[in-house]
Amino acid sequence: MDITSEFKKKFHTEEKPLCVYCPYRIAPIGAHSDYQHGLISGFAINHGVEIHFLPTEDGSVEIYSGNFEGATKFSVYELPQRCFEWGDFAKAAFVSLKRMFKIEKGLKGYIYGDLPVGGLSSSAAVLISYIAAISKINNISLTKAQVIDFALYAEHDYLEMNVGKMDQSCEVYSKKDHLLYLDTLTDEYKLIPTSENMPPYEFAVIFSGKERKLANTAFNSRVDEAKAAAFALRAFADIPYGSFKDSYMRDVPREIFDAYKDRLPAAWRRRAEHFYGEFSRVQRGAKAWKNGDINEFGKIMFESGHSSIYNWETGSPELKTLYEIMLKCDGIYGGRFS
Repeated sequence: MDITSEFKKKFHTEEKPLCVYCPYRIAPIGAHSDYQHGLISGFAINHGVEIHFLPTEDGSVEIYSGNFEGATKFSVYELPQRCFEWGDFAKAAFVSLKRMFKIEKGLKGYIYGDLPVGGLSSSAAVLISYIAAISKINNISLTKAQVIDFALYAEHDYLEMNVGKMDQSCEVYSKKDHLLYLDTLTDEYKLIPTSENMPPYEFAVIFSGKERKLANTAFNSRVDEAKAAAFALRAFADIPYGSFKDSYMRDVPREIFDAYKDRLPAAWRRRAEHFYGEFSRVQRGAKAWKNGDINEFGKIMFESGHSSIYNWETGSPELKTLYEIMLKCDGIYGGRFS
């Protein structure tokens, strides 16, 4: 799609717009760990979200999408409530930035993501694109860590999704031909280069044919179940447990889980099993990538996919079927759904 041409058509102008871009991400190992302060790994890919835009001096905002119908229109001075449509992401970005900065300029823009929605962290890519655009026209300079934090606030406090920082971090920190290894508790990260010993490989991203939004899933419920497991385990072990909101699996040593896991409801126990398993798998996966052992790395990816299905209990029938096909298909080192 020629986004500049679409922009000019919508706004009846020949002025060349500004542009920002954010890639999508893939996360081979470490799923559903970031919102429990775990370890994650990931890559950015050469597909993503692009927004072409120009500033407005009166604070008005008017945005069209190449993926959805209609337009979102509002003022930066009177930000409206959520209306549960694609335009909410632009509002969320403005709300997040206005907490710390004086935002006087709005924008007129055209946004487009070049892959189907869902699974590659399109929501984080959209938010990061908006944050970058708003910052550009309002002369705001942000560090990479700040971009991640502003996007995370937008998801948590405006869009009300209890996500972690894996998606934003992969899209902001990643580097070509490197694996991102991130500790979401400390924010320390490494970019592990592809080893010279690595045999030839390609990433294949397979679309199931079904689009989805996290808001239409039991995502928040599973996050709460993991938090509940951490909260209960600390109580069983007589460890101060504070508030439920600040309860995370990372705060509970594995030995405490092993000692008290039989006292947990089955669903809570499975969520905890997934967290501890992914923590180990990310460490093992980073070592395999560093050594160029793609067979081991792929094997760990398959293990992660299995745990996502049976311990985290996520995935549509279509995604589970694709996972089962990958297990039996020659030439695939490893795979999981996202």
